[in-house]
Amino acid sequence: MVCSRCLKVIKQELQELGVTVLSLELGRLLVEAPKKTSNEIVEAVTTVLHANDFEIVQKEEEMLVERMKVILIEQLQELPLHIKVKTSELLASRLHKDYKTLSKLFSANEQTTLEKYFIKLKIEKVKELIQLKQHSFSDIGYLLDYSSVNHLSRQFKDVIGVSMTDYKNAEDWKRNFYDEII
Repeated sequence: MVCSRCLKVIKQELQELGVTVLSLELGRLLVEAPKKTSNEIVEAVTTVLHANDFEIVQKEEEMLVERMKVILIEQLQELPLHIKVKTSELLASRLHKDYKTLSKLFSANEQTTLEKYFIKLKIEKVKELIQLKQHSFSDIGYLLDYSSVNHLSRQFKDVIGVSMTDYKNAEDWKRNFYDEII
């Protein structure tokens, strides 16, 4: 999860350096600065992003991996999640590449599979929904397109190491930002 406050800070800090943000979203930044050279723009953007613990991805392979992550994160934004198309088909069609190639590239760069990554994203969303205290575990399973609450419970415990009930009762909740999950 990249919060709107983070994006606001990035915009403000770049504007203070004379760089206008045209578009800013997870994985993409488009800027202009008519009075600056390309090198000065890159330096300003790099300084601001690094100062705020963001990374700049420049290699084509890394950009493709980041795009895969963004597509999967976007899938979790609208609930209930009803996956009409397999994740493999979604990625292949959106990125115009063979899924096998995408999968190998992702695994090589991130040392995990796309499937395990998407599970971690879903579990992070489960943690968020538990913290909201608005849904039962069954409702959360439905919202995230799990076949059963038992399947969700097993997966949650496998990934987090504690049961959903223990997590809910602990209220010592630790969550990860979506862009930090691997």
